[in-house]
Amino acid sequence: MNGKSKDIRTLIAISAALLLCLFLWAKPDASQAETPSFNTPEAGSIKLLEDRDYFPVLMKTINDAKHEIIMSFFLFKTNGYSDSYTDRVLAALVRAAGRGVKIRITLEKGDATKDSQTYKSNLETAARLTAKGVDVRFDSPRTTTHTKVAVIDRRYVFLGSHNLTNSALRYNHELSVFIDSTSMAMETLHYINSLH
Repeated sequence: MNGKSKDIRTLIAISAALLLCLFLWAKPDASQAETPSFNTPEAGSIKLLEDRDYFPVLMKTINDAKHEIIMSFFLFKTNGYSDSYTDRVLAALVRAAGRGVKIRITLEKGDATKDSQTYKSNLETAARLTAKGVDVRFDSPRTTTHTKVAVIDRRYVFLGSHNLTNSALRYNHELSVFIDSTSMAMETLHYINSLH
């Protein structure tokens, strides 16, 4: 068998294994009785969020949250303008907190002694959120938390490349997934909780 044939067979085997994993992973949980209140995948499924598709789905899911929103982002950059996408996310989080939804957000701190624009932006957003009663935490300065993830009501997971910046939400090429799975939500929460 030549090297090219072996590479093709290996690629086919890996692709088949990945498809099988996705199929098994996306099976609905029996405990999921409630259906989403907007046009999303069926329970236990995954929806690709390309570029600007992310923002409206995130906003709708935050606005529909009933119990809990747990997030971890490398960068959450707001500017105080109510029409900016990130300030609209911030306002939706504040409204959710006002109706009793538990919210916890972990942001990247980095080395606060250096001139870190990421830390400055996260600090400004944290001040805006904590002033409204939202629990915001920073990771350890000894590590970089480069996550871009949100878990809502222990069911919905947003995971991918989108930071909470106007560039990421409006202009950049970004790719994330929206997952409707209680089991994946719990695994993701376990990971986020390990960051503290």
